[in-house]
Amino acid sequence: MDGDPELEEFATRMFDLARAGDTEALRSYVEAGVPANLTNGKGDTLLMLAAYYGHAETVRMLVTRGADPNRVNDRGQTPLAGAVFKKESAVVRALMEAGADPDAGQPSARDTALMFANDEFIQWFSQSDS
Repeated sequence: MDGDPELEEFATRMFDLARAGDTEALRSYVEAGVPANLTNGKGDTLLMLAAYYGHAETVRMLVTRGADPNRVNDRGQTPLAGAVFKKESAVVRALMEAGADPDAGQPSARDTALMFANDEFIQWFSQSDS
């Protein structure tokens, strides 16, 4: 991407759509060939941004089109840990349904839930262990 301002601008637009939760616009780009695991310079994927900003519908769309729910960014964080940190229950549920591992990453989603004493998420993760 370095050196191609048009490509950088296009990628920035994709990440903005994920942050904004513009599911339908992002869906059309992914269906047209934008990688579901498109990653920015910090290692954040479209899924990470959609999860962190609380867009469960966008999260579901991305995972059904191949986005990896366990992919870590450059800081070792997963989309699930980001959603736990932001207390986004619908996103946590969507990621769990997509097979996100509560023990992946540093800190993991489970560690994050414990750190913030979020009993609801701790219980959900315990149920996924069985």
